Amino acid sequence: MDFDQKSRHFTGQLYKYTNVMKGWQFRYFFVDCYEGVLHYYLLENGRSVPRGSVHLAGAVICPSEEDSKTFTVNCASGDMLKLRATDARERQEWVNKLRAVAEAHTKTISANSTPLRPHEHLDVIEAITAAKAQITTSEQTHTKLCQALETSSSYFFTDPNLLMLKATSAASLHCLFQCLHLLQREQHQQQGRTGFVIDDD
Repeated sequence: MDFDQKSRHFTGQLYKYTNVMKGWQFRYFFVDCYEGVLHYYLLENGRSVPRGSVHLAGAVICPSEEDSKTFTVNCASGDMLKLRATDARERQEWVNKLRAVAEAHTKTISANSTPLRPHEHLDVIEAITAAKAQITTSEQTHTKLCQALETSSSYFFTDPNLLMLKATSAASLHCLFQCLHLLQREQHQQQGRTGFVIDDD
């Protein structure tokens, strides 16, 4: 792992959106760069018992289009954290750090994974092709949604619910493209070990 002792940890307070309270709550976050885990706590001095933890390997970190402070951490496990910094600069610092940790641990897992057998490569190629087709369909649906929202309502640019709907759709599509990119990168690394090639247009 490329993280030295000084940069192994990254800490700070962020707002976390919680479905239980239906709103934003302050949480203290602690990134263990060496382990690739993001922990969060109720209190800064209560780090011995995390309120929750997620692994960052394979995670996609996306700045939100709804404002300049919010971003999401979409984990490979399916967990999703919606977080908000105090300003745009702080958000960028968190996004950069989390992306760096996620990428480093994703590469480590990929490098240590067992090369696929020939028939498994064909299955992977077929799965990625199907995923690309689904994402293309999702992109077309997103475009139609945006057009419908912008032309059917004179309140679109002032209605927070419609703006949130558009931003959520855009963020979801961005996450899908990021996930596809991770799959394709893993496939390229696998083909480098075995000689198999995949078309990723």
